[in-house]
Amino acid sequence: MKFTETELKGCFLIEPLVFEDARGYFFESYHQEKFQQSTGIDMVFVQDNESKSKYGVVRGLHMQRGESAQSKLVRVLRGRILDVAVDVRKDSPTYGQSFSVELNEDNKKQLFIPAGFLHGFSVLSEEAVVYYKCNAFYDKDSEDGVNPLDAELNIDWKVPAEKMILSEKDQNAKNFDDLNPFTI
Repeated sequence: MKFTETELKGCFLIEPLVFEDARGYFFESYHQEKFQQSTGIDMVFVQDNESKSKYGVVRGLHMQRGESAQSKLVRVLRGRILDVAVDVRKDSPTYGQSFSVELNEDNKKQLFIPAGFLHGFSVLSEEAVVYYKCNAFYDKDSEDGVNPLDAELNIDWKVPAEKMILSEKDQNAKNFDDLNPFTI
């Protein structure tokens, strides 16, 4: 596995070593010891989630606060997405900056997003199945988020505006300027 820290401190792109032959392929999608040694992060994941979405869906930008703040390890089982992390940690030198990467079933890349980041993705293929591990349980009362189309963030979701599909919750989410910075 290759671990590369993005320009957003604590946010890592992970590329597995894939072994392919006539039968198919094999790779380690997660190895706790290698993760800890390569990132310096001691993480225990407690919840796995999976979502299926069609082309043009934009999910996010979401996060949780307090005791339920989540770090996530995101990968794609089928299709292609643009995965996006936005740093909202108070006093971070990269506060308000985003990182995006295409994750897909072929490149098998993963993105580790630490607590203190907004997270979202857009679906670039006809359909995508996204799988992610979380280090805290979901808690509706701890939810927070920002409208993914907020002009302040200016994220290019790689989907034409007329083809975007957003939930009512995401459409009505607050603007970035109204978000309180994340504190530990």
